[in-house]
Formats: sequence, structure tokens, C-alpha cells
Amino acid sequence: MIVADTNLIAYLLIEGEFTDRAERVYQDDNSWAAPYLWRSEFRNILASYLRKEYLSIAEAKLKMQMAERILAGKEFELESDSILDLAMHSGLSAYDCEYVLLAQRLEIKLVTNDRKVRRSFPEITIDLASY
Repeated sequence: MIVADTNLIAYLLIEGEFTDRAERVYQDDNSWAAPYLWRSEFRNILASYLRKEYLSIAEAKLKMQMAERILAGKEFELESDSILDLAMHSGLSAYDCEYVLLAQRLEIKLVTNDRKVRRSFPEITIDLASY
């Protein structure tokens, strides 16, 4: 099992530069976990693609459904106090800290291409290319 940040989910489901790598990660380990936050972040990515007319509304809805299936039963609620403590000590956004905290709690890797997150937490993060 890995913690997948929202960008990894998007890379897997929306064809782009990192799709092949995301597919390899998913083939190697298809048990992906994420904080509930991923849903809002992914919907925001889909909305952006809709506005730019890169996706139709039907395609966006299908991609959301696919993502929900991938993460079904592996979504987690995290306590605000711990997220805020982590954000204060790391300098990262509270959003990023949700993924970090989840990886810490589950004692698994967070797969992310976010350099700032990887620099702050090298012991629990891995980038897509190194996975």
C-alpha cells in the first residue's frame, strides 16, 4: 500500500507526461490510500480541465468515478491538531501535511513529485521516477 497524492491520481487517470509512470506504480501496487481531501483536490483538477475544454463533462465524471473506485475503502479522516502541528513545524501547507501525516500513520511511502514535500520528509516520500 502507498499514499497517493492527488497529482499521482490525476497522472494515472488523465493522459499526460507522467501517465506511464503512474500506471507502472499502479501495476506494482494498486492499493492506494489518501486523505479525504483528495476528492476536493481531484474535482478541482477536473474542473480546470473542463474550463480549458480538455475534457467533456461526461469524461470528467467518469474519471471521478474511476478514482473513487481506486480509493474505495482506503480514504482516511485525520485529526486537525496533528495536521496543524505538522504544518507549523514543516512549513508545508496543511493540504500537503494531510498526505504526509497519513503516510506516517500507516507507516508507508507517500508517492509524490512535490519537491518541497520530498525535501521536508525524505524518509517517507518517494518520487514517481524513483518508485
